[in-house]
Amino acid sequence: MPQYLVAIFRHVSRKTIRESKVATAIAMVLLLNAAHAMAQDAKATYPSMAPLQQYLMDRGAEIALARTAAPASISESAEVLVLEQAGYTTAAKGNNGFVCVVERSWGAATDEPEFWNPKVRAPICFNPAAARSFLPIFLMKTKLVLAGKSKAEILRATGSAFDKKELPALEQGAMCYMLSKQQYLNDRGKSWHPHLMFFIPGDTAKSWGADLPGSPVIAANDPEERATIFMVWVGTWSDGTPALPISH
Repeated sequence: MPQYLVAIFRHVSRKTIRESKVATAIAMVLLLNAAHAMAQDAKATYPSMAPLQQYLMDRGAEIALARTAAPASISESAEVLVLEQAGYTTAAKGNNGFVCVVERSWGAATDEPEFWNPKVRAPICFNPAAARSFLPIFLMKTKLVLAGKSKAEILRATGSAFDKKELPALEQGAMCYMLSKQQYLNDRGKSWHPHLMFFIPGDTAKSWGADLPGSPVIAANDPEERATIFMVWVGTWSDGTPALPISH
């Protein structure tokens, strides 16, 4: 099960535990069985990379989609990258240090069943610190994907780049906006919920009080990117419309 969903399930289940231990035990068994079944289905559906054309978009549409990741007050002044045959390239200059991009499926961990899902479109707007120190990981993975590398080769190459300090150290204050109503994160969650993500070096969930009863912070340890990703739900999409609450 991908770390992103593990963190969400853990967060949701804690509230249920307080309400009913018996109900939680049953629910968790069903949840894990369902997650396992979904993972098996996804593996069968996306065993390898699809033709590149399925991951590409119309340039204008991709620019517009990328900007939906954050409120217009941020995204309209941000640099925008778009995916082309040879990789991501700057499609619009920015002046506030933010970088907006539509991530594809390989933004996920290599053990994610939908790593090759060509339907994934995940608009993200990185703040300056994340644009300098976290976005380069995804851009490197993209080059490896377009070079035809396997998931195992991608994992080895990025791990080596970290060890050799060819990838920058994660900067303090690195975060991003994921507020696009049009996001398609995977076949299960689809648009999920508008949220912010914060990137912290190492496995640091405890220091944020993440996943504790009543805490709004969800944590996902991300060893492939050598960081902990903290997710915080927000109440509105980037266009200002309210998001429906996720029931527990």
